[in-house]
Order: sequence, then structure tokens, then C-alpha cells
Amino acid sequence: MAESTNEQLKLLKRGAVDIFNEKDLATRLKEAAETGRQLRVKLGMDPTAPDIHLGHTVVMRKMRQFQDAGHKAVLIIGDYTALIGDPTGQNSTRPMLSTEQIKQNAQTYIDQAGKILDTSEDKFEVHPNSEWLAGLKLVDIIKLTSTMTVARMLERDTFDIRYKAGEPISIHEFLYPLMQGYDSVMVEADVELGGTDQTFNNLVGRDLQRVNNQKPQIVMTMPILVGLDGKEKMSKSKGNYIGVTDEPNDMFGKVMSISDEMMENYFTLLTDLPTEKIAELIDPSKTHPKEAKVLLGKTIVETFYDANAAETAAAEFNNVFAQNQLPSDIAEIEMSAEPVAAAKLLSICGLVNSGGEAKRMIKQGGVTIDSEKVSDPNQPITPAGEMIVKVGKRKFAKLVVK
Repeated sequence: MAESTNEQLKLLKRGAVDIFNEKDLATRLKEAAETGRQLRVKLGMDPTAPDIHLGHTVVMRKMRQFQDAGHKAVLIIGDYTALIGDPTGQNSTRPMLSTEQIKQNAQTYIDQAGKILDTSEDKFEVHPNSEWLAGLKLVDIIKLTSTMTVARMLERDTFDIRYKAGEPISIHEFLYPLMQGYDSVMVEADVELGGTDQTFNNLVGRDLQRVNNQKPQIVMTMPILVGLDGKEKMSKSKGNYIGVTDEPNDMFGKVMSISDEMMENYFTLLTDLPTEKIAELIDPSKTHPKEAKVLLGKTIVETFYDANAAETAAAEFNNVFAQNQLPSDIAEIEMSAEPVAAAKLLSICGLVNSGGEAKRMIKQGGVTIDSEKVSDPNQPITPAGEMIVKVGKRKFAKLVVK
């Protein structure tokens, strides 16, 4: 039994940055094995955007490892805390979302969580934290705030930086870590998972559990996945993300665009390949970087689709980029032979998400029409015959005059 617990601990530690603390985790795993009790492993997600990207899945994959070891995932959809807005990583007060926005985003989070987590009843619970937070009275909130000092709150780097710079910090922002910590009390979490940017919030959960005579949860933090630009964390707002609902070809193509230096991070955090195998893949003397990256791309696509989709995406990528062919599924857009501004044309073709993105791609030199680069967003384009519009390296459309 001890050997089994040690193996569990070894797997669960993989990729983690900090564990508060490892000894307690080992003890709790051993007790769970001896008693047959499932550990309750909490992950909170505020539905502040409509989709999940691979950055979110780093922590969710760790939660799945706990499930595979026999424990229960407790997913908290922060529909109520999202009304406050998590100040983590923010240099200014984050605007609150509407209730309707939060409701719509929450449903997509639950649906997409099933791509990573085992959602069978004995392995999975999901709770909106409005279940308990919406019913708190003023006296309850005052009692909750009495457990935390202003000095403790200012230990959080984002608050400290803003305070010293004389920038405003709204009182409601102090409530956020308390509310997140209260979630841990309400679900009696044994373990809380989060990115390194959530360390402060998760440790507050330990404090509140002690106050409420519960055994404090183990906190395990995971690295922040670097985005496609290789510089900043993966984020939809920065446009450097791979969405879990991206089409296989697009998902594979995005993986192929990352730098060779990023592969170890992606292999470790996004796949189940053994550490020894990863070491071979990232060693150019043993594996060609392109071969390793193709394997990474196929592994990630297979995670969200299947092996056939992964092979098809790899073959399509090879046709388009190695053989310089057009994609087999290129969209055909019917248009009249009337001039249209280049930026607007990209939107009509569905190759960008917004007019702003269209202008940015054109100014960055990422747009061609019939292999000719477009440099002015307002340049009039008159469709004639069949024209191939290309945005970046992976997005194509064929214009056909009505």
C-alpha cells in the first residue's frame, strides 16, 4: 500500500511548482488508501471568458490525475466571485461582468471540462459558488472579513504594488480571496489546485478552514503555460492561445508554430509522456525538433479529438506548408465584384475575430491576396475570378465572384 501511495505521490508531483505541503499530501494519500475515502480535490474557475484554452487545462490535467488515482474532482464555477472580479495579476480594478455573461460562460466551462475530466458521478462534482455565497447576510460577511487583516491582504504582490504606487484598490477586491477561501470551507476541500498566480487565494482557503475547525487543504500550484508568442502567459485577450474547441487543423498548426525551446514545457504540462521520453524528444542529438513537434501536435489533437483527426491534421499541415499546397477544406466565399476595404474583407471571409484584429494582421504584414502582401487596412480590393486570401500561416479563404 505504501509503495502504491509513493507512486501516486510521484505522479501527482510531476510539473508542480509548490506543494503546501508535500508531507501532508503524502499523509493524506496514505490515509485515503487505508480507509477507502476519496480526497476532495477542488479547482475554482471564474467564467470570465466563453472558452477554455490549453493554459486552463494544465491544472485540469492535474485534477484528472487525482481522479485516476481514485479521488473526486470538485469543480467550482465562480459565478458569484466573477461578479467581484479576481484582482490577480491586475494592475487596475477589473470591471464586473453581467449576470447573463457569467451564466453563458459558465455553461461552456462545464461542457468543455468534460474534454479533460472524468465527469462520472463518483468522480466529479460541480458547484456554482452562488449556492452558498448568494445567501450570505451582511453579518456573515463582516464575520468573514474579521478573519483577515489589511496587512495580510497587502502581502499579495498586486495589491502591494498598487498601494505603493498610489493607485486605487476597491474594498470589494479584498473580498475576492475571502470568498474563494470560503468555497474551500463549504466543499471541505482536501486539496486545492491552481496556477502559481492563485497561490495567495488558495492559502487563504487554508486559513479559513482552520478558523472553521477543518483540516487545512493541501495547496498545489502549477506553472502558467506560456502562450504561442513565447513571452506572455496564454490568454485569449493576447491572441496567443490554443482553444480546446479549435478545429484539429488549426490546433495542430498552432502547436507547430511554437519555438523549439517551448516544447519541454508543453510536453510536460500537456501530455502524459514519461519524463525520460520527453528528455529524448527535446534533445536534438536524439530527435529532430520537427519530428518532436509533430508528435506534440498529434498528441494534443488526439487528446481533444481522436487519433484519426490527429493524423489528418498532420498530413494537411504537411501538404500546405511542406508541399506549398492549399488546404483541402478551404472555405469558398461568394462575393460581388464590388470594391471592399481589405480589413472588412477579412471579416467577411471569417478569417479574423474582429476589425481590430484584421487591421493588426494587415499592419504586421500577415495578409496576402493571391500571394501579394496587403499593407493598408483601407486598401480597396475588387474581387475578380477566384482569389486566395491568406491570413497568417494557417487561415485561407477562396473568393468567388457571384
